[in-house]
Amino acid sequence: MQVIGLCRFSYPALGGFQVEHESIEDRIAFLYQEHRLEERFKLFEAIALPCLREQSDQNFELIVVIGDSLPKHHKERLHDITADLPQVRIEAHPPKQHRPLMKEIINRARKDMKAPCLQFRHDDDDAISVDFFERLRAAVDDVPGLLRDNATVAFDWNRGYIAEMSAAGIAATDMVRNLYVAALGMYVRGGVSQTIMNFRHGIMNQHMPTVSFTDAPMWLRTHNGYNDSRQKKVKPVPVEPLSAAQEEEYRLRFAVDADQVRALFA
Repeated sequence: MQVIGLCRFSYPALGGFQVEHESIEDRIAFLYQEHRLEERFKLFEAIALPCLREQSDQNFELIVVIGDSLPKHHKERLHDITADLPQVRIEAHPPKQHRPLMKEIINRARKDMKAPCLQFRHDDDDAISVDFFERLRAAVDDVPGLLRDNATVAFDWNRGYIAEMSAAGIAATDMVRNLYVAALGMYVRGGVSQTIMNFRHGIMNQHMPTVSFTDAPMWLRTHNGYNDSRQKKVKPVPVEPLSAAQEEEYRLRFAVDADQVRALFA
């Protein structure tokens, strides 16, 4: 079954952000600040990409959506750091309405609209467990009745970590949180044009059956200077530096290397 993912890398959409801007020009100026993009690249390189390289099931594809106005040197850097991932395709688009464009991109990526597929979202500052796609396929195979009776079904691994990255390494805390973007997948029946972008991730269980798993940590969500959802006043999440044993656990589970984090954020 085809597995299709979507990642927005500083794409200046019309809508789709919790942080508002006066104009699309203001949004582009905010997104393309050099120090902001430098942080996004560090997180993408150290957190979001390694877990894809190490997936136990490599049969997936990820579409990275960027703005057609992204400066050339940033576009080239993005191509360079994803060059060894044949599953990744970068698409440049002008500013358009967020959800309609994302739905169009996903449906255009489907090889056969009459065949079912699995879909996921991947934020540029989060990681998923290296067995996520393997477990997603297995979970789908376990619920044939739900697939028979529903056009869409969500699969949510709700245990994971909130983490902060710095020159000192990784500080984190464990958490159970339903319906985060990371480690959340969706089955779409053949012939159905709805996509994972039709739904706000936090309320997907209000629109379709949702199967939840809490047995193992499956996501790593970073808190950083430019989380869109954390630009307003929100309650801080206390984190603690990882021990050497925890660093090894993160390396094995998410392919996140604490030494690489220290080097990139030094």
